[in-house]
Amino acid sequence: MLKAASRKVVYRGAFKTVKKFVKMTEEIIIAGFGGQGVLSMGKIMAYSGVMQDMEVSWMPSYGPEMRGGTANVTVIISSERISSPILRHFDTAIILNQQSLDKFESTIKPGGVLIYDGNGITRHPERKDITIYRVNATEEAARMSSSKTFNMIILGGFLKVKPIIKLENVIKGLRKSLPERYHSLIPLNEKALIRGEEIITEVQKAN
Repeated sequence: MLKAASRKVVYRGAFKTVKKFVKMTEEIIIAGFGGQGVLSMGKIMAYSGVMQDMEVSWMPSYGPEMRGGTANVTVIISSERISSPILRHFDTAIILNQQSLDKFESTIKPGGVLIYDGNGITRHPERKDITIYRVNATEEAARMSSSKTFNMIILGGFLKVKPIIKLENVIKGLRKSLPERYHSLIPLNEKALIRGEEIITEVQKAN
C-alpha cells in the first residue's frame, strides 16, 4: 500500500490539494544475544508497520540455544509489496553484541546506518562509508531499574534516526505483540522509547 503525502499548488488563483505518493522501503537487521529482546523488537517493529498500513516482513534466525546464544531478525517495512524477505544487505543494522558487529557490519549498504549498544564492545565499528550511532541502552535500562526496557530504548533510538513509524503506532504494535498480562508494562515501554530517542548520539557521519 502506498503512503500518501500532500502538497498545495496554485491553480487559477485558488489552492488545490494534490495527492503525491511517496515510496519507502527500509530493510533492517537486528542482531545480538538471545535474551536481549532481539526477536521481540523486530516483531514490534513489524506490527507497528501494519498499524501504519505498511507492508512488512519479519524473518527470525537464532542458534540452537535461544537465551544466551546468538539471534538475529530481518525486518522489512515498505510502502510497496515485498517481493522476498531474504536479504543480504541492509539499510540499517541494529547491533547488540560484538559477534553480531563482526558478522554484520560488512552487510550494511554504503550510506546506510549502524546503531549499536556499546556494552561489551571491544572492537568498535570501522567502516567510513556508513553513519554510526551509539545508544547506551544497557546503562539506561539499569538506571530505569528494568532490564526489560533495553530493547525499547534501542528501538526509540532507531525511530529518532529513522522516523518511519509514528510513536502512536508503536504503542499499538506493543499492544498487538505483547500478551495481555504484560499490557501493564506498556507505559514503562513508552517511557523507554522516548528515552532512547533522547540518548542516541551520532558517532560518525558517512563519508
